Amino acid sequence: MPLLPDPDLRRTWLFGPGADATVHDAMLASGADALIVDLEDFTPPPRRAEARALLPRYVQGCRERGIVAAVRINPLDSDGRDDLAAAMAARPDVISLPMAERAAQLAELDRVIGQWEAELGLEAGSTEILPVCETALGVADLRTITAASPRVRSALLGAEDLANSLCAERSPEGLELEHARRRFLLDARAAGIEPIDAPYTFSDVESAVREAAHARRLGYRSKSLVRPEHAAALNAALTPSAADVARARTLVEAFEAARARGEDRALVDGLWVEVPSWRNALRLLERAQRLSR
Repeated sequence: MPLLPDPDLRRTWLFGPGADATVHDAMLASGADALIVDLEDFTPPPRRAEARALLPRYVQGCRERGIVAAVRINPLDSDGRDDLAAAMAARPDVISLPMAERAAQLAELDRVIGQWEAELGLEAGSTEILPVCETALGVADLRTITAASPRVRSALLGAEDLANSLCAERSPEGLELEHARRRFLLDARAAGIEPIDAPYTFSDVESAVREAAHARRLGYRSKSLVRPEHAAALNAALTPSAADVARARTLVEAFEAARARGEDRALVDGLWVEVPSWRNALRLLERAQRLSR
């Protein structure tokens, strides 16, 4: 398998149906950094065999374009084992698990993936697991869940199922997900993994960008989505702009000049730049450089 980009460079994760090759082509052309072909909710049970048969074509398309290839399987206690067998034969980068809410689910998936890697001659541990936390329990127990497998480098916050689990009314403003969005970010950072923000499941791109900008301000660097036409705009929203880079450089230079003079901090446009702000600016500059390669 190819070397994958760091999790924070996978700005956009685009979901799509499993049994529609035409949609796969649109996903591949979207510009999203990572794709998730979904054999669960996006694929009716009668079409799952058809979807599994399309996985080699899909993964090969991702390989040719340098896109992270993920497959969301069903839970292992339903159709998930058949999904996983077909997915592993296609050699995706990531296996995504829906309704992740117990450590035992992740541990079992880790074990079965390991068996497939051994059988197929793949490097042990090379297949990542992406848990989708879309229930109240899944969000509340994120750190326990993700600690169950070293394959977990990112976790994704659900939207529609999570709203249902919360008995919340879904809205374009996303207020019903706000507490979960903030808690998920906090716990993911504490666990040392990259949080992926919930998808904006309405049609207008302007509101999708607004939600992505809000998530970025909270600390998210990745977002999921369900519409290929949103990918380019969301990539831009989650990429440091020229103005962001210029301001970060100003903060770094001012702080380092102040330290060279023996001062503890620097005042820039009303902000006292101290060590944490300096580190944050350095992180932004470093990520911007990696994204430009």
